[in-house]
Amino acid sequence: MRTEDLIKALDADARDEAMPMGRAWWLAVGVAMAIAAMVFFATIGPRPDIMSAMHTMRFMSKFVFTLTLAASAFALIRALSMPGASTMRAMAWMIAAPLLVVLAVVLELFVVPEADWGKRLIGSNMMICMSFIPLIGIGPLAIFLGMLRYGAPTRPVLAGAVAGLLAGGLAATFYAAHCFDDSPLFVATWYTVAIGFLTALGALGGRFFVRW
Repeated sequence: MRTEDLIKALDADARDEAMPMGRAWWLAVGVAMAIAAMVFFATIGPRPDIMSAMHTMRFMSKFVFTLTLAASAFALIRALSMPGASTMRAMAWMIAAPLLVVLAVVLELFVVPEADWGKRLIGSNMMICMSFIPLIGIGPLAIFLGMLRYGAPTRPVLAGAVAGLLAGGLAATFYAAHCFDDSPLFVATWYTVAIGFLTALGALGGRFFVRW
């Protein structure tokens, strides 16, 4: 029997005896969101002026970026965790969030004076951003890596990296409610660095804990 056939058979047996993978992933995301919410509200919480901030395009655009990343990563990781599932369409959707961020940055550069670009990029919460997105996301990442062990990914490093992207997207969504830096320049730089840390950590987790 070929290795691919063996993995598919094992995965089918696991799904016959336990919760189907599709349903299990939805449950995992629910648990991950609950963990992220507990860490968020126990540490920094939402910004005091969040109600007025919600009426501004820059503030709300942050959630468009982060939720798009989380949704596309969720679709891809579900496919990667099931042998034989097609990943081409889910892979293609992974470019959606970066494209939205690039578009927002270009628009920002057009409407903001060049003298303010550096100030918008550095912001006022750079270190908080790079600290709390990983802190909020580490619990969800552990949940997603555990789910990958429950599944049968044939590309564990890639699957682990996508788990990091999913955890990062969820964590960044919560953090965005606290963040006072709404410029796309800030988001494109420091949110990316923080999510990149979780992605690298997820890839390592895939390499050492998810591999067959």
